[in-house]
Amino acid sequence: MKLLGVLFAAAVFGAGLAIAGMTDPAKIKGFLDLFGSWDPSLAFVMAGAIGAFLVTARLVKMPADKKPEPPFLIGLVLAIRDRKLVLGSVAFGVGWGLAGFCPGPALVNLTAGHLEAVVFVATMLVGMVVAQKGFGADGSQ
Repeated sequence: MKLLGVLFAAAVFGAGLAIAGMTDPAKIKGFLDLFGSWDPSLAFVMAGAIGAFLVTARLVKMPADKKPEPPFLIGLVLAIRDRKLVLGSVAFGVGWGLAGFCPGPALVNLTAGHLEAVVFVATMLVGMVVAQKGFGADGSQ
């Protein structure tokens, strides 16, 4: 039953990405092309996602044994001081800008059999293995 819940959530997420146009690399590149033919519509998708997250985050209870998060600016400063986080973010942003894909939309396009998505997901998986084996990016701190 848990697997069905996960599959349903993944299907809703994928459908949302497709409806919002996030699976179209040209739309992503158009949003990132600030000095060309800029397409601001992706900003509305992002604003909607942030709004949905903020509402949902307020509804979810934090476990009693967890420390509260630091205030936003302090958390941002602490994150900027984490070299692996900054380098990973830069690599993600460069890949997103060059390919027009990030992992979620790439997986949606993979299910449709798009060659670009196959190449992207394959290189993403190689990058994940290299990061884990070569740089110790195993998620533990």
